[in-house]
Amino acid sequence: MAVWLYVVAGTAILLLFSGMRIINQYERAVKFRLGKYVALLQPGLNWIIPMLERIEKVDVRVVALDIPSQELMTQDNVPIKINGVVFFRVIAANKAILEVENYIFAISQLAQAALRDMTGKAELDAVLAKRDEIGQKIKVVLDKETDPWGVDITDVKIKDIEMPENMKRAMAHQAEAERDRRAQVILAEAEEQAARKLAEAGKLLEKVPAAMQLRLFQTLSDIAAEKNSTIVLPFPAEISEFFKRK
Repeated sequence: MAVWLYVVAGTAILLLFSGMRIINQYERAVKFRLGKYVALLQPGLNWIIPMLERIEKVDVRVVALDIPSQELMTQDNVPIKINGVVFFRVIAANKAILEVENYIFAISQLAQAALRDMTGKAELDAVLAKRDEIGQKIKVVLDKETDPWGVDITDVKIKDIEMPENMKRAMAHQAEAERDRRAQVILAEAEEQAARKLAEAGKLLEKVPAAMQLRLFQTLSDIAAEKNSTIVLPFPAEISEFFKRK
């Protein structure tokens, strides 16, 4: 009798320990009994009935999933290669297991299709200048599709855009021409402002003859600073007026 008691006790202890499952803080576990979903297990020590029950663990941390490089044609018929990254997290582990066979693979396929669709509808300049906007549009599409799976898309980023070499050279020439145009515009505006100021100064000197004389003396002083300069003084305008009155 004692032997049987030891056997029963040993079997019970073995079953007890074999049914223990530890779930990490960043995980949730979907529990099945004879193939049927029965519960969602939380982090910590859990126990299942050996051979009758099993669990599937799901990581609920934010996952960064690469979108493989896609070859496509933009709306203005420019061939490009583009890739990106999707950030998502599982918010309902039971749905992620029960509603889709492999949620990570499914999200990857959806992201690739959405990336091709969104960038294919935009011109090259818009793709280059509005990466964040395109990423947000892809996020909205993925959010809608993955909501029944218990998945939350937190962000979508466009990473690299590769263009043909001839297109890169054309864009470089365009950027250089744009810089030259801006430089010419700035120079023309500066000359216009300088001419306007000179005209205002001329009108002011015309109204005040003494100011003209002071300006003349200042110019002579500047010239005299050069030791090798020969200065020829003009005939004073006041003396000319004196002789005219005589």
